[in-house]
Amino acid sequence: MSLDHAASKPHEALATLLRDDMEAVNSLIEARMASEHAPRIPEVTAHLVGAGGKRLRPMLTLAAARLCGYNGPHHVHLAATVEFIHTATLLHDDVVDESAQRRGRPTANLLWDNKSSVLVGDYLFSRSFQLMTETGSLDVLRILSNASATIAEGEVLQLTAATDLRTDENIYLQVVRGKTAALFSAATEVGGVIADADPEIVKALFDYGDALGIAFQIADDLLDYQGETSQTGKNIGDDFRERKLTLPVIKAIAQATQEERQFWVRTIEKGRQEDGDLEHALELMDKYGTLSATRDDAYAWTAKAKAAMAKLPEHEIRDLLTGIADYVVERLN
Repeated sequence: MSLDHAASKPHEALATLLRDDMEAVNSLIEARMASEHAPRIPEVTAHLVGAGGKRLRPMLTLAAARLCGYNGPHHVHLAATVEFIHTATLLHDDVVDESAQRRGRPTANLLWDNKSSVLVGDYLFSRSFQLMTETGSLDVLRILSNASATIAEGEVLQLTAATDLRTDENIYLQVVRGKTAALFSAATEVGGVIADADPEIVKALFDYGDALGIAFQIADDLLDYQGETSQTGKNIGDDFRERKLTLPVIKAIAQATQEERQFWVRTIEKGRQEDGDLEHALELMDKYGTLSATRDDAYAWTAKAKAAMAKLPEHEIRDLLTGIADYVVERLN
């Protein structure tokens, strides 16, 4: 595909530009997810890796390194590390959420079992640390190990916050920064670090990844109530059925009458959901305009990502990364 043809989808244009690097990443992933003694490991990982996905996070690492003029081999190791961390968290998330579908396909825990998903996820985390140490950079090790801890912390926080009506927008943002944005920002930051870029450039790359990750998650949470199943791979209202307090609901609860609050207590805190509850939840969100307010928040974080990218030197990759920030929220149209 030519760059011109892919211009409407900047992640595809970036994938085209970074094709050779991505092929090297895919080869490394395939080699490192093999196991001589436990054939279940490549079976499970191949199922998840084979489900597709845009490979956005590893691509961000490659793009950041190239944008900063890096010509060595270790950006490939870091991109594979980022993908392994991401895949490990998906395996664990599907167990925690008792999910049956991801990217339109049955989850690994459904096809095999929870034990396999958790243990293979652990294996991929271990592989990610092996890969990151091969760069010989303590800064890289610090950034990615901190991100791994932050992701786990965000997931644990979500366990307690997800069904607690006292969860406000600040706690929601803390969860999102942990479970989603931490890996985005680490992915872009290590690309600059491995290229030995100036601290101001590295900080701009971190800020871009952080804001992009937050916009990405807010958009995902909004699409749960507005998206097409064929595009999202999820059914409308899955988050509501799973009693997840995402931003559109948090905004509705903050403005709720006493009677409306009791509805949220019954459906989210106590989990006693009845026919018609999703429709009523959508009516309440419409009453207070929380879906449009959530959309505004996603666009605001996109603007922050683009402002961070504007601090970087002119480059074709910089323009594509700016386009990706726009594309994340264009999914909402």
